[in-house]
Order: sequence, then structure tokens, then C-alpha cells
Amino acid sequence: MAEHIGGTDPTIRVAIVGASGYTGGELIRLLLDHPNVEIVFLSAERHAGKAIGAVHPWLRNCPRMSKLKFRPLDELPDVDVAFSCLPTGALPERLPVLAERAKRVLNLAGDFRLRDPHEIQEHYPKSAAHPPLEDFAYFVPELTPHLPEGRFVSLPGCMAVASIYALYPLLAGNLIGTRVIVDAKTGSTGGGRNSGEPPAERSGNFRVHKLHGHRHVPELHQALTEFTGSALDLQFSAHSLDVPRGILVTAYSQLLPGVEPIDVKRAYAKAYVGKPFVRVRPAPKAPHDFPMLKAVVGSNVAEVAVSVRDGECVAVSAIDNLVKGAAGQAVQAMNMLHGLDEGVGLPRTAVAP
Repeated sequence: MAEHIGGTDPTIRVAIVGASGYTGGELIRLLLDHPNVEIVFLSAERHAGKAIGAVHPWLRNCPRMSKLKFRPLDELPDVDVAFSCLPTGALPERLPVLAERAKRVLNLAGDFRLRDPHEIQEHYPKSAAHPPLEDFAYFVPELTPHLPEGRFVSLPGCMAVASIYALYPLLAGNLIGTRVIVDAKTGSTGGGRNSGEPPAERSGNFRVHKLHGHRHVPELHQALTEFTGSALDLQFSAHSLDVPRGILVTAYSQLLPGVEPIDVKRAYAKAYVGKPFVRVRPAPKAPHDFPMLKAVVGSNVAEVAVSVRDGECVAVSAIDNLVKGAAGQAVQAMNMLHGLDEGVGLPRTAVAP
């Protein structure tokens, strides 16, 4: 790994693969201001040779952008970290190139998150057809007990990680029954840049995305079982919001006999103490006290809150799907894996109105 001349802080040579999508653009934006990162390569096959600002106009006024253009993947140089922002299904065939030229691969797509062969075949068939030579570690910065030791790391999905933040304290504290209902609502960027949904159909609308069989369900089962030892009877449904970015998750459960509201409050405080990017809202009373998109969009912060009445427990979490749910979480993981403060280069304040 290279060093800054005259300094001791490491310079991390970074490539972003699949850099023309929303997540790739957000990762570029964050890393441009990272004091320990040099972006050396941006790939996008369809846009090879184009200036970054021609694809991401919101980046065109950064002076450093003038030196970067999109390039085909086969021109990838040796780098310290390759971030894969490829669409689901695209990484498996391209992984050999990344494995050869990157010291570490951080994967932001769904490929290689799951471990069960049947679930992989159902939800990620290309991953099943092209298994990696080395396993991918599943890494949630706040909850995975140890830093991954291998070269390949997968970050959780955006709706999955928002749900994990909402439910983890309840399950880790053995406070609720196994039946849990999760209602996740997501902005339009969650569908990617090529989702094909006309803006006229999204604007002013609120609709069902998927009521059953979402591929985040096995991911949630896997992650929460690993982190808490609790197996859930989970109903997960997703809806589409008329906003560009942001996820709001509402999780419904029943407290076990003898569990009191103070036990729930203590569980959330204990779970996220010392975790700077998961903020537990204190005793929400009015609606604006609860997590909401305007409080997190543009930031790497997840807001979490919980309300209990007569044994009914409702947990709420809110994140920016492109930051805490994707690019920001990946930068946070990179920081931790390279011995940096986890918050370097990451915004903590939202953008509003």
C-alpha cells in the first residue's frame, strides 16, 4: 500500500467497478473527499471513454473529475480495493479479473451474500453457476464481531440492513417472539438506474413493490440468526415511495411474557453504544421524534426508534439507501479494514429540504 509523501497516513488505491450507476456515482462523490483515498480507476463498459460528468452531472464541477474517465474493466490496474457496484448477476463472471488485480474486493451487490445453495440458486442463479474461489465474508460494520480476514467482503442489502438495525436489539436480548412482520418502503434509486419505471408512474404514487418472496428475506434470516441465534417466522413486504432516495422500515412484533418497556429501551441503548452511525432516538412521543427520511438522506446515519404498548412492539429505522445502505457503508467498511477511523470521509448530517 502506498504512503503519502511526508506523512504516515496510508493512501488507498481504489477502483470502482460499475461506476455509472447510482451507487457507483455516490461512491465516487464520497471518495473524492476522502483524505486517504486515490481513485485510480472507474469502469463502465457502455460509457468507456466518457467523462464522469457526462454520466453523473452532479459530479462535473469537482476539479478532480477532469482527470478521470470511464474505462473498460480489462484495463483495471493493480489496486488496494476494488468496489463492485455492478448490477446483481454481473459480478460472478468478472470476479476473476478483480481477484487478480485487487488486494481486496468489497461487493455492494447481492451476489455472494447468501450461503445456502438452494437460496443462492433461487435468488442469484449466476452466483450458483460461477462460485468464487474464495468465500465472501458478510460484513455489517456495527454488528459483525470481528473484521473479515479474507480478501472478499460482501456488504448487506439496503432494505436488509435497515431491517437488521430495527430488529437486532430485540432479538439479541431475547425480548420478542419469533413472529415478525417487516414493512419496508424504499425510494426510486433502490431499483437502479435502469429500472424501467416511467417517472410519470412513480410521481405522486405509493405502490406495492413485492409482498412475498423478496430476496432480502433469506439474507435477513441468515444475518439475524448469525448475529443473535434467533430464527424468525418472518413476513417481509416492500413498497415503493415517490422519493429519489431513502428507506423507512417498520417492524412489528410481540414482547415475550415478563418483558417490560424499560427492558426494550435498555436493549437498544446497549446494542448501539459506541456505534456512531446508528442513532437511537430517545423516547419518541411526537411523530417528528421518530426516524424519518429528512433526518438521514445524504448522511451515513441510521436512525432507530422503538415504541411499546400492551406487549405490542413497533421498531422503526430510516437510512439513505445510497449512503448507509450502500456506498457509505462500503466506505465505512474500507476504513475499518485499513485501520482508519470508521467515520473518515463520511457525512453525518442530512440534506434538506
